[in-house]
Amino acid sequence: NAPRQVSAAKASLSRLQQPSLALAQLHWSTANYQPFQEAALWEGIADVYDANLCSAVGVSNYGPLQLCKMANRMTERNVPLATAQIQYSLMTYGAAKSMNEACDEVGCRLIAYSPLCLGLLTGKYNVDALPPVGNPRRQLFKELLPGAGELLGTLRSVAGGDDKSM
Repeated sequence: NAPRQVSAAKASLSRLQQPSLALAQLHWSTANYQPFQEAALWEGIADVYDANLCSAVGVSNYGPLQLCKMANRMTERNVPLATAQIQYSLMTYGAAKSMNEACDEVGCRLIAYSPLCLGLLTGKYNVDALPPVGNPRRQLFKELLPGAGELLGTLRSVAGGDDKSM
């Protein structure tokens, strides 16, 4: 896998017409569904760093446990683990606190994505107005919206008080 990741990184850099990346990031931990691949992915991204194709590495959608394991392996390889990217919004803040702590522990920065909880906090949706059938967020919103009413009400109140839309 590692030679393939280095080759893939070189091909991407060629298309981008860039000599290297500031950050190479693993998008998802495979620990829960393809655990035997996890180590190969870690070694591969470390090899990309060792080949001077990136200045640092990061992860996305990892939990605190996998982040710490990844950080330990990168430390062993002398590869800087710079970032951990997670979904971070008012809906996920409680769960995200443990990632803040893990990032502090391993010395990397947290990057937030989807601050409006995949669109749920835009005020555009409610239990009677869900994303269209076939949209993967439809079921998720159907499950989350009943518990989000108070938060959405507060956001509407704040936005309305400042003559802003949600």
